[in-house]
Amino acid sequence: MKVVIPGGTGQVGTILNRALTAAGHEVVVLTRRPTRDREIHWDGENPGPWTEVVDGSDIVVNLAGRSVSCRYTPANLRAMMDSRVRSTQVVGEAIAAATHPPHLWLQMSTATVYAHRFDAPNDEATGVLGGTEPGVPDYWAYSVEIAKAWEQAQERAETPYTRKVALRAAMVMSPDRGGVFDILLRLARLGLGGPVAGGAQYVSWIHDHDFVRAVEFLATREDISGPVNLAAPVPLPQRAFMRALRAAWGVPVGLPATKWMAELGAFALRSDTELLLKSRRVVPGRLLEAGFTFDHPKWPGAAADLVRRARGGPEILGSAPPRLGQAGPAPRR
Repeated sequence: MKVVIPGGTGQVGTILNRALTAAGHEVVVLTRRPTRDREIHWDGENPGPWTEVVDGSDIVVNLAGRSVSCRYTPANLRAMMDSRVRSTQVVGEAIAAATHPPHLWLQMSTATVYAHRFDAPNDEATGVLGGTEPGVPDYWAYSVEIAKAWEQAQERAETPYTRKVALRAAMVMSPDRGGVFDILLRLARLGLGGPVAGGAQYVSWIHDHDFVRAVEFLATREDISGPVNLAAPVPLPQRAFMRALRAAWGVPVGLPATKWMAELGAFALRSDTELLLKSRRVVPGRLLEAGFTFDHPKWPGAAADLVRRARGGPEILGSAPPRLGQAGPAPRR
């Protein structure tokens, strides 16, 4: 099958490209700075020659958007909003104009859309969307507005021949350099992987192998559209999350950090404390109801596998990943 991945040069795009290419699919990446075969230039804002690869493709997986690994200044928050919304709009325009539109459009979204909460998990049916929680920084609400606008841009696209799914993804954990797991493991190895601000805030995550398997699963399920949580079924408090990571590497102690220490650390890393302090208790209600099974449902086992791979060992796989569904030729417009 032919899969087009706008914004596919980041961590998640690299994971998906690697897995789908290894499975024998044709993968084309749209990027501002093409350097390899099967990479095509686009600016994420305007139609251009890149639309030709969308026409006749089977699946589009749009991952485009400014990285959240930055300081959440007003300018950066606006850039996050604009890059996500406009890139989604222009992908929708390309699909709408295609003679042979793809049968599936997977649009990246985020688990950040849900409220900062400790009392109950957020699934797609009963989860509480964020933006009105008391006692949190005002800009957290803007992050939620970005997520909502991102999804609305896909919803509003007039693509009647293309099924649309919004991927409300938790942090994707892989041993790739520069990814979130790489950063967290580095902190643990330095003895800094203790609880942050008490560590009660929940961490939602998904193993990279399960992320790919979930994408492939959704490609086979013509009955699923709309928002889908891509997160492991067992989120856990940050203090337990880091304790399991330290155990996987063999580090007995992790120094705790207060809120102000986290703020200093985030400033030094040119990142933001929302990524550390917001409680993201997200569960994959629709995936589980549809019969998807996770190879890595619990963090201690997932962390052990990721550490093994970070050290150069093999990945321990569970069930074989499903093949991308072949829905037949795309309809002619």
